[in-house]
Amino acid sequence: MTGYLQVYTGDGKGKSTAAFGLALRARGAGLNVQLIQFIKNKAYPEIAMLEGMGVAVRQFGRGLLFGRPPGEEDFAAAREGLAAVENAFETTETDVLILDEINVALELGLVEEEAFLTLMDKRPAGMEVICTGRRAPEFLLELADLVTEMRAVKHYFQAGVPARTGIEK
Repeated sequence: MTGYLQVYTGDGKGKSTAAFGLALRARGAGLNVQLIQFIKNKAYPEIAMLEGMGVAVRQFGRGLLFGRPPGEEDFAAAREGLAAVENAFETTETDVLILDEINVALELGLVEEEAFLTLMDKRPAGMEVICTGRRAPEFLLELADLVTEMRAVKHYFQAGVPARTGIEK
């Protein structure tokens, strides 16, 4: 099987959700899936379900960066995340690797472009890699084999509806 580099980006809802749907499909087909989350550090409801399906989940973050600049602990967590990606590339156990919020980590400088590109050069030919998050950098869009942009057209957040458990969080 040829592995491709997919990117899900944009300001609309559904980037991680699309990647998790792909994980569901891949596990159903007997593929080994690993999820590496950058920035995030909470036990989101989907994590338990993914783990229950046999998806290996690892988080490397201190939480969302709304309203605060990244600190040294954020950079250290991102470096650990990159090391986990490199480890996944060196083993033959992973067929699908989801790098959740890597686009944001790249945009914020938590992951440096050169380090990421060097790592992508080590990607096994048969491994599917999915990168999610807003504001995917141009170099990643050019490198990718597939790019999907989620575009916000209308969202009930604009009417003051908070994130709902099981739907947005």
